[in-house]
Amino acid sequence: QERLVESGGGSVQAGGSLRLSCAVSGETYPCRLGWYRQAPGKERERLASITSSGDIIYQDSVEGRFTISQDKPKRTLYLQMNSLRPEDTAMYYCAARDASMGLCRRDFNRFGQGTQVTVSS
Repeated sequence: QERLVESGGGSVQAGGSLRLSCAVSGETYPCRLGWYRQAPGKERERLASITSSGDIIYQDSVEGRFTISQDKPKRTLYLQMNSLRPEDTAMYYCAARDASMGLCRRDFNRFGQGTQVTVSS
C-alpha cells in the first residue's frame, strides 16, 4: 500500500527547532519528495523538495532555516526546521511524485495526513 506518514510535529517557542519525518511506502521510491504546509485560511504552500538523486529546491520563505533530506534505505524523508517563527504555525504535509510509465509525474500525486506544528511567541 502506498502511504506517506508524517511525524515529529508539536508545539515549540519561537526560535526553537523541530525535525519532521515522513515514512514513505510503496512499490518504488518516488522520483521526487517534498514538504508542504497549510495554515488556517491560507493556501497550501510548497516548502522544499528533493529528487531521488538528491537535487533540492527550497522556497525563499524557508531557505536557510529549513533543511530537507532523505534516507533512502530507510525510506524516510526529513525536514529539519530551525529558528522557527509564529508564522510557521501550520499543518505540514509530506508529498510524493511517483513515476508513471518511466517518467516522473509533473505534479505531486499523493500526500500524507499531515502533522501539526505550532510556534508560540
